[in-house]
Amino acid sequence: MKLVKRLLFILFLGITTPVVTTVPASAQCAMCSLTAQNATENGNNQGKGLNNAILFLLAMPYLAAAGIGFLWYKKYRPKKKVRMDEGPISLN
Repeated sequence: MKLVKRLLFILFLGITTPVVTTVPASAQCAMCSLTAQNATENGNNQGKGLNNAILFLLAMPYLAAAGIGFLWYKKYRPKKKVRMDEGPISLN
């Protein structure tokens, strides 16, 4: 029961903290986005580098979540045991 309360509390904090503490975000200016767009059309590598950086930043949270999920799966999956004549054998 304590674990459920703790998880609910963490979930509550995770939802309310971004709502309460807002910070104005600075977006990319129109001149920078236009320059990056024109650079890719004219064969310049700077625009391609910017696009690759955006894709890299987009992929990182998904890779981190997948890694945490994999570790969680490996840690908490039940161990399978088979009884033999000499004793139990762990299959994991």
